[in-house]
This record gives sequence, C-alpha cells and structure tokens, in this order.
Amino acid sequence: MNPRILSATVGRILRQLRHDRRTVALLVVVPTVLLTLVYYMYNDQPTPPGQPSAFDQIALVMLGFFPFIIMFLVTSIAMLRERTTGTLERLLTTPLAKADLLFGYGIAFGLAGAVQAGVASAVAYWVFGLNTAGSSGLVIMIAVLNAVLAVALGLLCSAFARTEFQAVQFMPVVVAPQLLLCGLFVPRDQMAGWLQAISDVLPLSYAVEALQEVGAHTEPTATMWRDVVVVAGAAVLALLLAAATLRRRSS
Repeated sequence: MNPRILSATVGRILRQLRHDRRTVALLVVVPTVLLTLVYYMYNDQPTPPGQPSAFDQIALVMLGFFPFIIMFLVTSIAMLRERTTGTLERLLTTPLAKADLLFGYGIAFGLAGAVQAGVASAVAYWVFGLNTAGSSGLVIMIAVLNAVLAVALGLLCSAFARTEFQAVQFMPVVVAPQLLLCGLFVPRDQMAGWLQAISDVLPLSYAVEALQEVGAHTEPTATMWRDVVVVAGAAVLALLLAAATLRRRSS
C-alpha cells in the first residue's frame, strides 16, 4: 500500500459520505432511535438484587450490534455501486492498488463507525443511564472494531453480488447467524455441541464476549484483550480476502 494514495482514498470516501445525508442519518440517528426503543422495552423490568438491569445487559451488546449491522449494509452497497457504475474500473487504471482501496474503505467507515459508536454510547450512558463496571471508552473501542469488521465483511460479500438487491440478501446469510449464535439469547456454553462449534468460529461471538467482560469487570481482562485481537484479526483477514476477490465490474 502507498500511504499517500491510501490517505487520498480515505479522504474521497469521507467526502462522499458527508454529502450523502441519508446515509449519515442511517449511521447516526437510527442507532439512537433503536436504543431508545430498547430502553423503553426494558425500563420497567424488575431487576434482581445485586444483578445488572435488563437494559444494562441488552443495551451494552446492542452498542456492538448497531455498527456491525449498519456498516455491513452500507459498505456492501457502496462498493457494489462503485463497481456497477464503472468508478472502480476507472480507479484501478490509476496507481491505486486494491489494498489501498479496501483498506481506505476500512479506515473511512471505521471513522464513521467511531462517530456512530460515540453518539450511541453518549446517549446510552448520559441519557438512559447505562451502567457498566468497565470504562465506556472500552465499549466504544469494541464497537468501532465491530464497525471495521462489518466493513471488511461487507466488502468481501459485495464481490459476489451483481445488484444491490443481491448485496442486501447477504444480510440474513452473514449477519443473522452471528446474531443468533453470539451468546446473547443463549449462553454459548449451553448450546448444542455443533452450534457451539459454529459459534466459536464467528467473530461477532468474540465481540459480544468482550463487551460482556467490560460490563462485568472494572479493569480490562485477558479474555477481553484476546477477544479484541480475534475480532481485529478477522477484520484484517476479511479485508485481505476482499482484495483477492475484488472484481473491477459486475458481469
């Protein structure tokens, strides 16, 4: 990768994103609205003595889910649009390398994810009174990592789609199983053996576990740092695979 070309790519993508008001609203406003719904769903639920409230448990994980779901959708469609409009083909006739483009997307949308995670976390902590044993900064860091992971997976999946409708169809294939098997609904160690084996290779499982570690411990734990490394490694691997499978245009 060329640092100058990479920085120029990040700047181009951020400028495009800034001028797309609907996407900005999707990134910033929608998570806050959904978080508000979660708050009023669980606000009146009884809390056993000495246990975190239902809202604290659910909202903490949702702060990691929102960047993952939204960034996957936005990125897969954005890259597909670059390819179908011929923009990608023109870009790749310049000194721009595939890695510059894909890592540029990862950095640009990672920054967007940081804004999204920061706004949603601020609302959760300061408006709705989210309480976690660990630092809110760690929650935001893991949420941003989730955003980068989703960007990488979105870029990878976009290589196999020919239309925006096909790109959206990857949501239930890639995202839904990770949501179901991450341990939010049923603890992973209580799942059937074959389901637990699948869960163990899905990166979102480790992101959720890292968030739960932050929620339960005042200081970062070894398990949390291990999970962070796994999620970051999965994001880098997905970006590399996306670079290997990237096509100039849809056929």
